[in-house]
Amino acid sequence: MSAQPQTGVKTSGRWQPAVTTDPMLHKHGALGHPVSRIDGPLKVQGKARFAAEFPYENISYAALAYSSIARGRITSLDLVAAESAPGVILVMTYHNAPRMKAPSLMMSSPTAAGSSDLPVMQNDEIHWNGQPIALVLAETQEQADYAASLVKVAYASLPAVLSFEEAKKTPRQLETLLGQPPLLEIGDAETALANAAVKVDVTYRTPRHNHNAIELHAATVAWNGDELHLHDASQLLDLTAGQLGDIFGLEPDKVRVTSPYVGGGFGGKCLWDHQILAIAASKMAGRPVRIMLSREGVFRIVGGRTVTEQRVALGASSDGKLEALIHTGTAAMTPHNSCPEQFTFPARHLYAAKTFKLEQDVADMDMLVNTFMRAPGESVGTFALECALDELAEQLKLDPIELRRRIEPEKDPTTGKPFSSRFLIEAYENGAERFGWQNRSETPRQKREGEWLIGMGCATATYPYHRFPGGAARIRLTVEGHVTVSTAVHDMGMGTATAQAQHIAARLGVPFENVTFEYGDSSLPRGVIAGGSTQTASIGGAVIAATEVFVEELVKLAGNDSPLAGLSLADVEPRDGGLGHRDNADRFESYQSILSRAGRDELVCEADAPAPAEMEVFSMHSYGAQFCEVRVSAITGEIRVSRFLGSYDAGQILNSKTAISQFKGGIVMGIGLALTEETNFDERTGRVVNASLAEYHVPVQMDVPAIDIIYTNKPDPQAPMGARGIGEIGITGVGAAVANAVYNATGIRIRDLPITLDKVMVAPEA
Repeated sequence: MSAQPQTGVKTSGRWQPAVTTDPMLHKHGALGHPVSRIDGPLKVQGKARFAAEFPYENISYAALAYSSIARGRITSLDLVAAESAPGVILVMTYHNAPRMKAPSLMMSSPTAAGSSDLPVMQNDEIHWNGQPIALVLAETQEQADYAASLVKVAYASLPAVLSFEEAKKTPRQLETLLGQPPLLEIGDAETALANAAVKVDVTYRTPRHNHNAIELHAATVAWNGDELHLHDASQLLDLTAGQLGDIFGLEPDKVRVTSPYVGGGFGGKCLWDHQILAIAASKMAGRPVRIMLSREGVFRIVGGRTVTEQRVALGASSDGKLEALIHTGTAAMTPHNSCPEQFTFPARHLYAAKTFKLEQDVADMDMLVNTFMRAPGESVGTFALECALDELAEQLKLDPIELRRRIEPEKDPTTGKPFSSRFLIEAYENGAERFGWQNRSETPRQKREGEWLIGMGCATATYPYHRFPGGAARIRLTVEGHVTVSTAVHDMGMGTATAQAQHIAARLGVPFENVTFEYGDSSLPRGVIAGGSTQTASIGGAVIAATEVFVEELVKLAGNDSPLAGLSLADVEPRDGGLGHRDNADRFESYQSILSRAGRDELVCEADAPAPAEMEVFSMHSYGAQFCEVRVSAITGEIRVSRFLGSYDAGQILNSKTAISQFKGGIVMGIGLALTEETNFDERTGRVVNASLAEYHVPVQMDVPAIDIIYTNKPDPQAPMGARGIGEIGITGVGAAVANAVYNATGIRIRDLPITLDKVMVAPEA
């Protein structure tokens, strides 16, 4: 059986996430309902302004020129033709760029990486093929693009490390793996593996992947004296504002970053060279600047997922219990960032084993820094681990779901912490019944329709729960009964504003249509990043804390003439547009009445979220079971995903419509990871050679079947609103589910992604 929820954890302050007994969230029925996104009408009408759409008088347009070597120095720059081209305002290079401080690694946070600490256009050094060497500013975008093509440069090349095979021969040991030890050992796993009755010991490889959100990376910049306003496509408002203040020597109140709408993020919409260069050029020219990278430009200067090589070794007893779980390997990285693709993390928390050896290092290469990309680490780590489990199940002659049932832990297998809530086996059982898993052939290559070999595969999805500290929320209630909640967070299309408006309506007991959720502006109370599936819980914690202050202030305003007179905070609750006694329906007063009697037009309250103490006590994760059916042509090797089902255990679902969309989006991205996506890196020059959507193949409509989504919808008693993150988990396990289905269809094990038709056009394994 899956581990059951634990009792509530005491946290600092008054706030406790005891959501399963919180009547406010369920009495009004606002949570969980399939409410359409409130930003939807603006987007379909073209009224939602994205980063490259903010109008300014006298605006200028920027274009970048990129290096064509991987490592070396610029020896000469010929700018005559570029500077003489029509419409050119200026050409900025390291010769004339303003002096700027080098960025820190995401404000020097040891657990937040993904950017670069290299100085931006401050010297003649080249660190990767594609580094910006010049920015051209012109009156139109076409003029800027043309002039950038006229920049001529000569280099003195230096030896560069461009081969992953060579780089991994001298790996660099990490001091920390995103705040965790890079080596975790429990017992002697290698000896246990050697003595195990049944074992697998295999190597899996995953390639580079690039970010390709539909909205290109863009920014509009305007200076007003020494005040900077950046309209950005960003998923980290406050971090960006802080970084820019540091880079340009500005006080925090002199930098404002707005990002109300983002056309896809997935980890890539962070601070890169283009925003910094556009700000510098705007300062030099004394004019607003708009910069929008071309699709090729995104490949040149925006990082993505890095290459990995992973060993998974599993030793089991004859009854399917794990004696040893070993997951080790190497990821490519650069010395100038800290995003090591933590692929060993799933193995730390998913399955019971007597011994563990989990270790990873990095191979430094001269390339563009890698960064977060939807479920970094877990997406590729689950590919290796879950494929290895499928191989072990076959050797044990066990159904893959039965194997997972036998190694289901009662508590976190490496930390010993209790699970806050875990219904993984239930998710498997529900998914198997709905998907028709009983129709799967245990023997590969047994089901066929004409030329098409048919197979099924499954795999576990997992992603950790995190709640960042430091977020705050402000509640503003007007005498007319309208509520505005403000915090500097993000909605990148996943429905944050809609789900939080539902949460606020339920928590304060007001109609959904009376709620405004204000976000996307660094001038609002400090928010948290949209990343790592952290934002929903982090916002929830801040809103709950602000609600405590809000209720306290209302009780004070109510005074002795109110039906609430003499009641303590513990006696009252928000409901039906006001405050009422928890147990006496007659003792109630509306918000409007309280404010009117106090002679107030509005009430404004603000609070910081308390520290996320729940993670110190409990092991907290979202889980899922991914089920895939594929059809593989025995003639051409073409692979078609014909059916897919995701069955998730992610706590309380706040909005069924937006949640299902998130799950499906992750699965679509996982199908790309499994079958089509690969960044082709030329190891002779360090250049990405498929820097376009014509050659970097993301899934399109014909690649994606109808996707079925189910979920347990069991609130996690330790999480604000009972909700754990869902943005990342959809992609995890998908690569393995597809690969396992391909094996079931063809009898061919594919251990290096993507699974292309040439890899299955060979004789099946004996």
